[in-house]
Amino acid sequence: MSSHTLKLGIPAGSLQNATAQLFEHAGFHITFSARSYYPSIDDDDIECLLIRAQEMARYVEQGILDAGITGLDWVLETGANVVEVCELVFSKVSRRPVRWVLCVPEDSPVQSVLDLEGKRIATEAVGLTTAYLAKHGVQAAVEFSWGATEVKPPQLADAIVEVTETGSSLRANNLRIVDEVLQSTTRLIANADAIADPWKKEKLDSIALMLQACLNAEGKVGLMMNVPRIDLDKILTLLPALQKPTISSLSDPDWYDVNTIVEESVVRSIVPRLKAAGATGIVEYSISKIID
Repeated sequence: MSSHTLKLGIPAGSLQNATAQLFEHAGFHITFSARSYYPSIDDDDIECLLIRAQEMARYVEQGILDAGITGLDWVLETGANVVEVCELVFSKVSRRPVRWVLCVPEDSPVQSVLDLEGKRIATEAVGLTTAYLAKHGVQAAVEFSWGATEVKPPQLADAIVEVTETGSSLRANNLRIVDEVLQSTTRLIANADAIADPWKKEKLDSIALMLQACLNAEGKVGLMMNVPRIDLDKILTLLPALQKPTISSLSDPDWYDVNTIVEESVVRSIVPRLKAAGATGIVEYSISKIID
């Protein structure tokens, strides 16, 4: 048993599986039990606790947790005083930010936030919405929504502020986006005292490094090939390298080994061009982590 323990909050709900998958890729195996809020992890230095993302920042601020994973939106919503260790751009559906948007029914006369003066707005993010309205000088009644927010207009609310990734649920409920309130990505946050502890800070920095390395590698593959000396410059112009290709001399002075990292999506178009330009022995290989 380790003499040190890092209390880490794992977001329950929509981000739970995506978080566990990211940790798995980073080398940490998290196991969930249907009857426990304490997932197990194959690291004796870490103690996990399942907490709703909406509450994570508050428990981290209070020191009940040393660190946790939650969205920037919920950090701002709670106003918690926490330290951001790193940004982790992933969500339950995609690898892009989620958006909090102001929506009204398709047939609503509302065209801007200014048209909501004196109206009623339903949302789960009361703090974010109130701040947004204040920024635009609009006074409206902001009511907390316990769920199914999309179905509340027009009978129960004139507008809503709701989170979306693809917009499909909004379209299904005949809602129109009037404005974007906030873009949010997932963050690894920490308690100020935990960051001040050298062991915990080092542990958190190590976790952040590995998680970000996995996200950096997503959608990328390695390409290596043998290139004739006379075709080297031509080959290099075809390679959209992450930085610069690695070029190594072979035992035959007329040949080079070229190794690079590219977006996986370009492989199908670039490989035929590389072969036509003189490259041989082209090998594509997977990449699990990229450390910047």
